[in-house]
Amino acid sequence: MTFLLSLRPATLFSNWKGDLTGGFTAAVVALPLALAFGVASGAGAIAGLYGAVTLGFFAALFGGTPSQVSGPTGPMTVIMTAVVTLLVGRYGPEGGLAMAFTVVVLAGGFQVLFGLMKLGQYITMMPYTVISGFMSGIGVIIIVLQIPTLFGVTLSGPIPTIVAGIPGAFAQLNPTALSLGVATFALVMLYPRRWNTVLPAPLVALVLVTVVSVLVMPEDAIPRLGAMPAGLPSLVIPRLGLSDLRTLGGFALTLAVLGAIDSLLTSLVADNITRTHHDSDKELIGQGIGNIAAGLVGGLPGAGATMRTVTNVQAGGRTPLSGMIHALVLLVITLGAGPLASPIPQAVLAGILLRVGLDIIDWNFIFRAPLLSWKTTGLMWLVLILTVFWDLITAVVVGVFLANILTIKRQTDLQQEEMRRLQGPADLAAAGYDISPEERQLLRRCGKQVLVLELSGPLSFGAGKFLSQQLTSVDDFHTLVLDLSAVPLLGVTAALAIETICFDCRDQQRQVIIVTDRSQPVERLNRLGVDRIRGVAFMVDRLSALQACCRQLAEAA
Repeated sequence: MTFLLSLRPATLFSNWKGDLTGGFTAAVVALPLALAFGVASGAGAIAGLYGAVTLGFFAALFGGTPSQVSGPTGPMTVIMTAVVTLLVGRYGPEGGLAMAFTVVVLAGGFQVLFGLMKLGQYITMMPYTVISGFMSGIGVIIIVLQIPTLFGVTLSGPIPTIVAGIPGAFAQLNPTALSLGVATFALVMLYPRRWNTVLPAPLVALVLVTVVSVLVMPEDAIPRLGAMPAGLPSLVIPRLGLSDLRTLGGFALTLAVLGAIDSLLTSLVADNITRTHHDSDKELIGQGIGNIAAGLVGGLPGAGATMRTVTNVQAGGRTPLSGMIHALVLLVITLGAGPLASPIPQAVLAGILLRVGLDIIDWNFIFRAPLLSWKTTGLMWLVLILTVFWDLITAVVVGVFLANILTIKRQTDLQQEEMRRLQGPADLAAAGYDISPEERQLLRRCGKQVLVLELSGPLSFGAGKFLSQQLTSVDDFHTLVLDLSAVPLLGVTAALAIETICFDCRDQQRQVIIVTDRSQPVERLNRLGVDRIRGVAFMVDRLSALQACCRQLAEAA
C-alpha cells in the first residue's frame, strides 16, 4: 500500500531530533486537554488519555499529513457526551459505555470507507457560514457543560435542561470550586503567549492550581478527579443491538463526518505552515484506523487537533514520527498517572475547557458576518442555535440545504440578469451588445422573425423556471436561436426546460437552432432526444445560425 512507502526508515527518521522535540511538546499540551475531554464526555479521564494515545499513534502512522497530531477534540467530545449520556441512561454504566465505544469503532470504519472511496476532496466542500455556525455552537455547548462543574454541582441532560437548571444551581454553589475554576480560567487567559513554547498554559494551570488546592483545601471540599485505572487498557468488545442500529449508526456517521472535516481543516493549516501538501484520502484512512483502535480500548474519538499540530510544527516536528512520539509520551504518563491525577479538582478541568470553548467560537466571523449579508448572518445564527438547542445533525443538514438554496437562487438571478434577448432592430439598437458587424446585419435582415436568447454560465435546476418563462411574453417569431456557447454545464432540469421549449416551438410550427460547441450540453440534450425533435438543429456558432435563419426566411418568402 502507498502508506508503506512513506514509512521507510530513511523518511521516518529524517528529522528525528525535531520530531522528538515536537512530539514531546505536543504531548505536554495534549495531557490536560485529554483529561478534561475525558471527564466532560462522561466516560472518565482515562478514556481521554486512551483516546489520545491510540488515535495519536495510529493516525500519525497511517495518516496523510506528516506533521499532524491527533487526539480528542472539543467538537468530537460534545457528540460523544450525548452518546454516553443516552446509552448509559438506557443500558447502565457497563453496557452503555460498551455500546458508546462501539459507536467510536463504527465512526472509524466510516472514515476508512470515506478514504477508500476518495471522498477527501469533497468532505470540506461545506459553506463557511455553516461551518462557522456549527463550530461556534459546539463552543457554546462546551461552555454551558462546564458551568455546573464550575459551580461544584451536578447537572445532566440535554443543553436546554442544563440551561434551565443553572439558575437553581446558584443555591447549591460551591464557592471553593468556583474560585479554583475562575483562577484556572484567568491563568490560562492571561498566560503570556510566548511562554507557551516552553510550558503550555493549560499544563501550568493544571499543575499550579491543583497543588494549591491540595496544600490549602481539605480533600473533600471540592469534587476531584478521583482514582484512575492503572496499567494498559483492556479490550472493549463491540456491542451492537439491532434495535439501536439506526441510532448508533446516526451518531457514528456524525462523528465520522465531523472528525473528517476537523482533521482535513487542520491538515490545511499544517500545509500552510510547513509548505507541504497532505493526502486527504490517506488522512481519512489514518484517522479511521486510529478511531477504531481508540474505540476498541475504551478511548474517546478524536481528530487532527489544530493547537497540538501547530505546537508540534513550531517545536520542530515534520514527519509522522512526531505524532507517534507524542502518543508514546502520553502512554508513559498514562501508565503512572493514576496517583498523580486523582487530586485534580474537576473545576480546574472546567476552567481549561472554558478557554477551549471560547477558542472554538468563531468570534471573527460573528462580528464580520453582518457586514457581508443579512442572509449570511441569519444562516450562521440559525445553525448555531440549532446546534446548541436542537441537535448537531439537524443543524448541519438544515444549514447546508439553506446555503445551497440561497446560492442557487443567487446564481439563477445573476444568469437571468445577464441573459441577452434580441428580437428586431429596436432591441438591437437599444441593447448595445458587442456583436460582429456581419451578425448585426443578419439580425436586421431577419427582423422580428428571429428571436435570439443568449445564456451563460452553468445552468442548474434554478435556471429551469426562467427558461420556461422566456417565450410567454415574446411577440410572434419564426425561429428561436438558443445560444448556449457560453454554457459549460447543463443540469438535468435546465435540459428538460429546453426540451419543453423545443416541443412547444414544434407544435407552433417554429424552428429552433441550438448554438453550442460544448460536449456536455450537446450530449445531455441528445440523450433526451432533442436532436430528433422536428424543426430543431444544432450549430457550433451564432453566425452560422443567423445565416441559416436568413436562408430559411428567404426560402419561405
